[in-house]
Amino acid sequence: MTGPDVVIVGGGHNGLVAGAYLARAGRRVQVLERLDHVGGAAVSAHAFDGIDARLSRYSYLVSLLPRRIVDDLGARVRLVRRRYSSYTPDPATGGRTGLLIGPNSTFGTIGAAGDEAGFAEFYRRCGMVTSRLWPTLLQPLCTRDEARRQVGDDATWRLIVDEPIANAITDAASNDLVRGVMATDALIGTFARADDATLVQNVCFLYHLLGGGTGDWDVPVGGMGAVSGALAAAAAGHGAEIITGAEVYAIDPDGDVRYRRDGEEHLVHADFVLANVTPVVLARLLGDQEPTLAQGAQVKVNLMLRRLPRLRDDSVTPEQAFGGTFHINETFSQLDTAYTRAEHGVVPDPLPCEIYCHSLADSSILSDSLRESGAHTLTVFGLHTPHSLIAGSDPDRMRDTLTSAVLKSLNSVLAEPIQDVLMEDSAGRLCIEAKTTLDLERTLGMTGGNIFHGALSWPFAENDEPLDTPARRWGVATEHDRILLCGSGSRRGGAVSGIGGHNAARAVLQS
Repeated sequence: MTGPDVVIVGGGHNGLVAGAYLARAGRRVQVLERLDHVGGAAVSAHAFDGIDARLSRYSYLVSLLPRRIVDDLGARVRLVRRRYSSYTPDPATGGRTGLLIGPNSTFGTIGAAGDEAGFAEFYRRCGMVTSRLWPTLLQPLCTRDEARRQVGDDATWRLIVDEPIANAITDAASNDLVRGVMATDALIGTFARADDATLVQNVCFLYHLLGGGTGDWDVPVGGMGAVSGALAAAAAGHGAEIITGAEVYAIDPDGDVRYRRDGEEHLVHADFVLANVTPVVLARLLGDQEPTLAQGAQVKVNLMLRRLPRLRDDSVTPEQAFGGTFHINETFSQLDTAYTRAEHGVVPDPLPCEIYCHSLADSSILSDSLRESGAHTLTVFGLHTPHSLIAGSDPDRMRDTLTSAVLKSLNSVLAEPIQDVLMEDSAGRLCIEAKTTLDLERTLGMTGGNIFHGALSWPFAENDEPLDTPARRWGVATEHDRILLCGSGSRRGGAVSGIGGHNAARAVLQS
């Protein structure tokens, strides 16, 4: 029996994209997934016993998935736009006023009318960078100088790429809350200050605004599991073999892959092995020295509500406030203070948080009876909770501590405790599910709970970087010619995008 040409280790969305492209091109492809299902972090689940709702358990919104990948593979992925960009209660008034951004933005209600023009100009300039760089993500890497020339505005390039993003933000707006709304995209999943000299926050900021060239974050119809399901169907439809329950335990640089399944050991050889795992996990499988990766810095809490909670701000409806990203305790100064506390090993109080309500944009994840009852899902994402806070502590106790911090932060801007509108599962437990960085590491193999598989990198090569092989040109190279990265740890990886999978497949096909 003829073996595969390519083995893909890890059946997350990037592995499925790579498998689909390669199988479509006529390669024999085998995808090995450790868990009993594919999708990695892009999965949906009935998180609460007896509650018929399919929550996006880990990742939740889609911005960086190019339409071209979906169309190329014939994947049935549907996305819907949220009506509002964001709502942010003003902590200075206890949440009795707030900033709504979208149709009829309300800068004046928080005393920031003078910042509205600067806010708009800031994002116009960001768009000059993102709209020109976005098409390059599915092309071989350009150099830093080539990327700068493509943007064509050196002053804007310096603000976004060369200097701490805090400088551009504080120049554009004077209001602490407005500045915080602008800064959050630089800090989600990245443990840094907005003025960090390393510029890791700038890279994070760029990726959050890069999707489609516009930075729109859309809701996947049916939840994140529907995205992975569509990609798995596309991969299988093109002829890729997907094997679940296959735990890879060793990879040889020559292309041998060893895995266990159903109590038996298997050996498979391929011309190329694509690694849809973190660089640390790959090094472990190869027996190489493990690199040091940036730690994750977030906690995610899923909630199931009987109805949306009442707000202290009676100028907006809950549907408006939760119709986009709901920012909580994320002023510029609060974000900085939270970082300082976390850096010293203390859980931030108040904890900066962001909320997404999937069910307002896509109610298909709820059963008919839940929809009719007015029930909703909420996903709360807490910032500045680095893995170092959790590693070495009692994981259950720290999960409870972080969950309490999330709920306390949320309650600080509501007119009623969130606990009063939470549903109960079939055992009478409140519908709260928390996922820490340790949970991500243990369940999904994400080293240090980093949702990006390590620090994000600029979507271009440095001017002196060698681009002399297909793998290097596509940003998927490792130290071994047959072994390529294809996941979030690749250059231009991170988030649910499929870009790492697409680029690894292109490198194989050009080798």
